[in-house]
Amino acid sequence: MSIFKGVGVALVTPMNEKGIDYAEFGKLIDHTINGGVSALIVGGTTGEPSTMTKDERVEMFRWAVKYTNKRVPVIIGTGSNDTKTAIEMSKIAEKEGADGLLVVTPYYNKCTQKGLIAHYTAIADAVNIPIILYNVPSRTGVRIASTTAVELSKHKNIVAIKDASDVLDDLLLMCRDCYGKLDIYSGNDSYTTLLMALGAKGVISVVANVVPDRMSAITNACLANDYITARELAYKLDPLAKALFCEVNPIPTKKALEFIGIKAGIPRLPLTELEPAHAETLKKVMQDLEIIK
Repeated sequence: MSIFKGVGVALVTPMNEKGIDYAEFGKLIDHTINGGVSALIVGGTTGEPSTMTKDERVEMFRWAVKYTNKRVPVIIGTGSNDTKTAIEMSKIAEKEGADGLLVVTPYYNKCTQKGLIAHYTAIADAVNIPIILYNVPSRTGVRIASTTAVELSKHKNIVAIKDASDVLDDLLLMCRDCYGKLDIYSGNDSYTTLLMALGAKGVISVVANVVPDRMSAITNACLANDYITARELAYKLDPLAKALFCEVNPIPTKKALEFIGIKAGIPRLPLTELEPAHAETLKKVMQDLEIIK
């Protein structure tokens, strides 16, 4: 049984000078659910958990689960480069009512494939809810090999992988080797249609913060095996997908949300506000796509 099919939105965390802006967070959650997303991902990379205190993260977990109120599954990011910390946060997320966990590979200190198996197995042994492995080597410096993912799929709690690799051959290999063993989610909006044609169940999307309805239309077409429609929708939306990564995520997405009336604030340091020239380009793309006037 899949945790979700279609679009899981990697939620931005709206912030202001006082901390997390829960009024705007609620607006964002309603916006994405009303736009047709199938799951919320809270505290993933896009949500800036690395600049939050433990107390902030736990409060965010609790609030998001309560506010969503079972409308869609809530998947919480609990990864760390320290296995002990990842286990602790995963247990807390489970206690607070998470429907699943998104667990990134250890970063900075990195590890071997043997270390990945030990790390994920320890986390999976500590909880009783489904886990999505998160492969994003451009940020972490370590890649989950497809053979490692297959080995981890033998654990009853490890059910899926989000793959945000930027090497197409690696993605193809992951889809081939994991098909039927793990649910696969694209970690790159631009690759959604391609990976779903290869058997992925959907995407964990940044773009869906801004246009959840349009991303949902793409995945719905894929799930209906209408790849001609999906392809045309994806081609049309690709300029926005590119613009939202003109600087490090979630810098551009926070500005895009401001343009549609959701006050996401500026990212916490060391991330900074979107450069004015990039903001103008982003605004023009959104106007051309008739997202804003």
